[in-house]
Amino acid sequence: MARQRGIIKLTGKIGDLSFYKSQDGYLAREKGGVEADRIKNDPAFARTRENGQEFGMAAKSGKLMRDAVRPLMMKASDGRVASRMTKIMSDIRKLDTNSARGQRTVANAIANQQAKDRLKDFNFNKRSILKAVLYRPFTVDTATGVITIPDLVPVNHLAAPVGSTHVALTGAWGKIDFSGEAFELELSNTENLVIDNANTSVTLTPANQPQGNGIDVFMLMVEFFQEVNGNQYSLNDGQFNALSIVDVQ
Repeated sequence: MARQRGIIKLTGKIGDLSFYKSQDGYLAREKGGVEADRIKNDPAFARTRENGQEFGMAAKSGKLMRDAVRPLMMKASDGRVASRMTKIMSDIRKLDTNSARGQRTVANAIANQQAKDRLKDFNFNKRSILKAVLYRPFTVDTATGVITIPDLVPVNHLAAPVGSTHVALTGAWGKIDFSGEAFELELSNTENLVIDNANTSVTLTPANQPQGNGIDVFMLMVEFFQEVNGNQYSLNDGQFNALSIVDVQ
């Protein structure tokens, strides 16, 4: 992969070269690699087929997770969240110690606490990391889904971006069933605060307990707004909003 330089940028194919635009700019690459039919049938590529099958299942699990969190991700995510989540899921499926190679899945591995810990602290918006935004300890009651942030002083405990006047905090409790490919998400109340020196104890309580099978995933989102003439507007289309998995059970 090479980066295109110069005034004129190309897209399309010329011979064995492909020119395209990505998030990293205008790039070029040369056609290469082994033919797909050989990879599918040649015994020499058995390990490649196994890796490909497991990677595909990991990507599917990542999509399930993203679909479950979609209502929050619409407000706080980055352009590479899909690939980053797939990477996490790929790491997790390697913790499946019961299945044969090529058949290891997130659904089997996620029962291990080590696998659950890989999901914890995942940030859906890499541009705004929760631990770099919220400087106040909080607790998560995994029995009720309640997130408590005691004695929050926004001007002191938040890395608020320039221009923001208000902050909103929302919790979420998701039930994710990787085996059954199902999920349910319950959001908490949203606490909207002026970014000043007022002291507020924030309690975020999910509306209900999510039903179904699977693991319990608890999340916290921090949104920043600018108030203009009585209306609050999302700052830079959510670029500074943070959304993180704060516990997994």
